[in-house]
Amino acid sequence: MSLKPYVFTSGKGPNLVLIHGWGLHGGIWETVLPMLEESFTIHNIDLPGFGRSPVHNGEYTLDYLVEAVAEVMPDDANVIGWSLGGLVATGIALDIPKKVNRLITVASNPCFVATDDWQYGMQAKILESFIDYLEEDYETTLIRFLGIQTMGSATQKEDIKKLKEAVFLHGQPSKKALRGGLQILHDMNLIGRLAQLTQPVLRMYGRLDSLVPAKVADDVAGYLPESQSIVYRKAAHAPFLSASDDFVDDVKKFFTKDSAGDVQ
Repeated sequence: MSLKPYVFTSGKGPNLVLIHGWGLHGGIWETVLPMLEESFTIHNIDLPGFGRSPVHNGEYTLDYLVEAVAEVMPDDANVIGWSLGGLVATGIALDIPKKVNRLITVASNPCFVATDDWQYGMQAKILESFIDYLEEDYETTLIRFLGIQTMGSATQKEDIKKLKEAVFLHGQPSKKALRGGLQILHDMNLIGRLAQLTQPVLRMYGRLDSLVPAKVADDVAGYLPESQSIVYRKAAHAPFLSASDDFVDDVKKFFTKDSAGDVQ
């Protein structure tokens, strides 16, 4: 049995890799997928332990996810990473730069937990409580975490419905992947490495996001002054659900710029 992540390929045009967030799988992109397929060859990847992707017997770390995803994606691809997927996408851009042409992170934070030096993040104790609750009732914990992702969104009811419908569509996620993914969000800090990114970067945020506050955009800009950022006013943690049309338009504008920065 192959332990490579599952990839669903569709569409036509330049390569575009989609990397989902914690607890879900590539099916979460279905709202925007038809529109993206018009302009790109999509490589929609299930992270190890989620959806249709197996998970190995070793430690579940960011390095493992970076290596696993990079193995099944083409070189010189455009990449979108949402939430935890944003950390994975950024890790690939840093560690294996030939894989990434342009990078978009969506509702992602280089350091998800607030520290003395990084104000805009989740409180560590909240994330730690989710890790603890996973051991007692992982299904309820997973649904609660997904619920937080939609809080405040103008389309909150529709968004949580889509997330709940998607989560178990391909079976139950691996407990190891659930636990390991939360631990990555708790421990990982890529702030000091951001300046090493050589690719054009676009950062997308939801103004109503309670997991990754939009205020972090200015702090990240201090480390990535050449990057661009967009804040969706009526979106929370999943702007591709609540602002689908604008999201796709912004993706196309960013990924169809030539080297001089002009739209082709």
